[in-house]
Amino acid sequence: MNDSLRAARVATFVYFSLCGTLMGTWVVNIPAIEERVDITHATLGGLLVLLGLGAFLGMQVAGRLTDRLGARVVVPATGVLCSVALVLPGLPRDPWTLAGALLVFGFCNGCLDVSMNAHAVHVEKAYGRPVMSAFHATFSVGGVLAALVGAATASAGLSPAEGMAAMGTLGVVIALVSVRALLPAEPVTAHADTVLAAESEHAPAPARRSTSGRIWILAVLALMVMLCEGAANDWSALHLKDVLGAPASTAAFAYGTFAATMTIGRLLADRLAARFGSMAILRHGAATAGVGIAIVTVSPWIWAAFAGWALFGLGLSGCVPQLFSAAGHADPAAAGANVSRVAGLGYVGMLAGPAVIGWLTHLVALNHAFVLLILLCAVTAVAAGILRTDPVRKTEPAPSGH
Repeated sequence: MNDSLRAARVATFVYFSLCGTLMGTWVVNIPAIEERVDITHATLGGLLVLLGLGAFLGMQVAGRLTDRLGARVVVPATGVLCSVALVLPGLPRDPWTLAGALLVFGFCNGCLDVSMNAHAVHVEKAYGRPVMSAFHATFSVGGVLAALVGAATASAGLSPAEGMAAMGTLGVVIALVSVRALLPAEPVTAHADTVLAAESEHAPAPARRSTSGRIWILAVLALMVMLCEGAANDWSALHLKDVLGAPASTAAFAYGTFAATMTIGRLLADRLAARFGSMAILRHGAATAGVGIAIVTVSPWIWAAFAGWALFGLGLSGCVPQLFSAAGHADPAAAGANVSRVAGLGYVGMLAGPAVIGWLTHLVALNHAFVLLILLCAVTAVAAGILRTDPVRKTEPAPSGH
């Protein structure tokens, strides 16, 4: 095992965890920020559109910069920017300045998200076996850490700005310290990719169109799955606080429970996918998530709501990595572009889609708005057959000692 490759994998884990922690820190402070700015759930839902819009714009910018400059330059730079931008949503006292803060924070988060996933693809290619789920697991670890810190700071009476500034400062240090371990700009498998690209130029046009259509189906599924994940990020704590009457310190653990089971599921997903297939992971995962959010929707008890959020996280945990992996295997010569397409539309769902839940609160109670998530999980489970046509993954044996 190449020591530099192992170090690059560890560094990738660090950046995924950092991104999850930064986003999670915003999530657990949503109730306090909403109360201080004095806005309704519906208004918050509209503001979350700007968070998603900023993320989408950041993805477009970071994608091009990463292709030109390399992930080794872009990943740490965007890690620093996202850490600095974290404090901004904690400062406003009116909706307009909060809107601007969320737009900037979303932009920086989108930049970090795309660049670290691009680096993860290079690491996965170099390893020669699936490792993407493990990276996404560390993103969830960051969410758990953010929930724990958020609960502690809420109990201690710290303002959102103080807690977010402290976390942002730590994030800057982490982003700068980890840069040296990242892979160089030139992918390890560059020669193989060049050969595959040359072969793909002679592929029949109908085959290319078929692959493109399949990629967009995967992208739509990613949007639905990640919209569900984003709903948990943005509304789980508010659900316990406003619907079930839990105190803020307890409500923060709703997101922590969801993130914890997401972590457990993603740590297991690579091995389960190798044994049962990616289609089974997507289908049964989406069905499990649907059961979990149904419990959240109808239950009047806090303990049952925690169980529902736990099932929701466990079910969703393996879905996104399977979709990303399927996109990467659909056409090895265009793996990066295909994964970016699926990831881009998916993250639009995660960051902007939850605004739909806010809009639905104009019509129904917050927990009843979660019926939309049940429907999305059901559609995903039914459509999981799209992964049946995945080619068998022939990978190198796992490196010894790892």
